[in-house]
Amino acid sequence: MNSPTATDKNSIINKVKTNSQDFWLSLSEGQQSILKKIWSILTYKWQWQIILNAPFLVVWVLDQTIPAVHSFDMQLISSLPIPMIIKTYLGFS
Repeated sequence: MNSPTATDKNSIINKVKTNSQDFWLSLSEGQQSILKKIWSILTYKWQWQIILNAPFLVVWVLDQTIPAVHSFDMQLISSLPIPMIIKTYLGFS
C-alpha cells in the first residue's frame, strides 16, 4: 500500500511536461501546424458541447440546491394531460 507522495506526483507531472515540451520542439513546423489545427478543432467541439449542456447543468444544480424546483417539476408533470398508464409507469401516479 505505498501511495505516491506529493513530491512524487509533482516529479511525475514535471517529467510529463518536459517530455511533452521536448516532443513538441522536435516536431517540424508543418507537423506543429497540423497538430495546432487538430487541437483547435477539438477545443471548438468541446466548447460547443459545454454550451449545449449548460442549460441542463443549470437545471440540475437548481434541482439539487432548491427543493421547490423539484416540487414544481412534479406538479407540472402531474398537471399534463398524460394517460394514467404512462404516469404510473413513470412513477407520477
